[in-house]
Amino acid sequence: MQLTNTIHFRNLQGDLFGGLTAAIVSLPLALAFGVASGAGPVAGLYGAVCVGFFAALFGGTPTLISEPTGPMTVVMTAIVSSMIASNGEKVGLAMAFTVVMLAGICQILFGIFKLGKYITLMPYSVISGFMSGIGVILILLQIAPFLGQPNPKGGVLGMVQALPELLSKINPVETSLGCMTLAIIFLIPSKYKRFAPPQLVALVVVTIVSLVFFGDDNIRRIGEIPMGLPTLQMPTFNASQITVMVINGVMLGMLGCIDTLLTAVIADSLTRTEHKSDKELIGQGIANVVSGLCGGLPGAGATMGTVVNIQTGARTALSGITRALILLVVVLWGSSLTQSIPMAVLAGIALKVGIDILDWSFLKRAHQVSLKGAVIMYGVMFLTVFVDLIIAVGVGVFIANILTIERLSQLQAQDVKTITDADDAIVLNDEEKALFDQANGRVVLFYLSGPMIFGVSKAIAREHSAMADSDVLILDISDVPMLGVTASLAIENAIKDAYEQGRKILIVGASGKVKRRLEKLGVLNFVSREHWFMNRAEALTRALALVDTHAVRESKPTQYHS
Repeated sequence: MQLTNTIHFRNLQGDLFGGLTAAIVSLPLALAFGVASGAGPVAGLYGAVCVGFFAALFGGTPTLISEPTGPMTVVMTAIVSSMIASNGEKVGLAMAFTVVMLAGICQILFGIFKLGKYITLMPYSVISGFMSGIGVILILLQIAPFLGQPNPKGGVLGMVQALPELLSKINPVETSLGCMTLAIIFLIPSKYKRFAPPQLVALVVVTIVSLVFFGDDNIRRIGEIPMGLPTLQMPTFNASQITVMVINGVMLGMLGCIDTLLTAVIADSLTRTEHKSDKELIGQGIANVVSGLCGGLPGAGATMGTVVNIQTGARTALSGITRALILLVVVLWGSSLTQSIPMAVLAGIALKVGIDILDWSFLKRAHQVSLKGAVIMYGVMFLTVFVDLIIAVGVGVFIANILTIERLSQLQAQDVKTITDADDAIVLNDEEKALFDQANGRVVLFYLSGPMIFGVSKAIAREHSAMADSDVLILDISDVPMLGVTASLAIENAIKDAYEQGRKILIVGASGKVKRRLEKLGVLNFVSREHWFMNRAEALTRALALVDTHAVRESKPTQYHS
């Protein structure tokens, strides 16, 4: 795997213009996310520069724009607040940035072990509920600054409990600035959005309005942002909190992987290309490690920036690098221009991001598509907002998988059949039907098909218990591509019981991993090698030779059942 991306200049104009436009879109979001996280606006800028540059340089999606995103900011906000509460502001921030580095290391490991294709293998109802929950959290956390008040302690629950007090102490001037910001973002005509990003227009216009008309009022503003290169943040650990830090790092890394790979799929659809998942995860990991070292927010693939980048002509990683360098210029020499931006404006921008994160499309019709899926989605959403993000995803995935396994087991159970004559339960050719007729019910065919997952074991046991009296049992697994441990043990029990009852046992179609699984279970102790066949007709012929001829003469007429 080539570590860095090859930078091409054959699309120089498109890439430069795409990078410039993406930088313009990113600037207000970086400031808003930095303030929302509690780490400060400069952390948002450093995150936008570091994540954007190194993800573009090392990632596997050339047109992907990586930066601090709404979901990553929500998780980072919780991490920053908990670390500062336990360790003080200076040490707490250092520990929070260490968690960002741990998240990057996790992403690098995911990429090295080629886990990219598994990261997004989660039910859509869980992803939708999780992302919508994050959107709700981001909206709730912006209410206080939007109303001109500092954020209350206690995170989301603290915000909900303090809502009546916040509304009673509303700051009319700052709230009007926030409303003006939202109005511009929502109402600017679509035809102008490509050339004038609404967030930047709102940032500039409302800041000017605040200076011209409310310059003498006591409006909360960003304040001075330190210019120059960042001070390196050395990894800082607390022995009593190292477990929490690692868990938070894994969670942040997983969220970044999901966010990035979902955005990479969107980029693929727009450019008609295919991203490299594992390389992208390594690039994102390197970017987040560097961002943590520089005191920046964690980042991931950003849908808005990526779409704008592609629509303005970008096709290579040069666009992402250009965007990062433009933002670096702002950090080094232009940060003084941002100190007059009202906090309410940034709250309005972040609030709009929260609204966009909500999965409105699925929220409106989830109950029509699947009632169970809707319950899972709303449950995950509730747990994400009011309990814990990890618990929300864990519970959602567990319940969704249990329901899926139950449904698959019901479907697969229909392919477990016990046959004593040439009925229509399975397709038999003329030769096999003739052989069955000769057996007069003294041969039982135990037919399985499809993947034998653990949920099918009950069906195997049920058919085994209802099996008619016979002289020979033929176990046909020709159409079984996969044999799980639980189903294997159920089959073993059926073979053992038949053996103990004095029946002859023949096996048809066992090959590859399925055959090795049966051999490891010790089936050879009950079925000799000469009774293993690859052809059902051959097994039936052998079964007829084993049948007691007296039992055949005295047997009752053929009965049809399955």
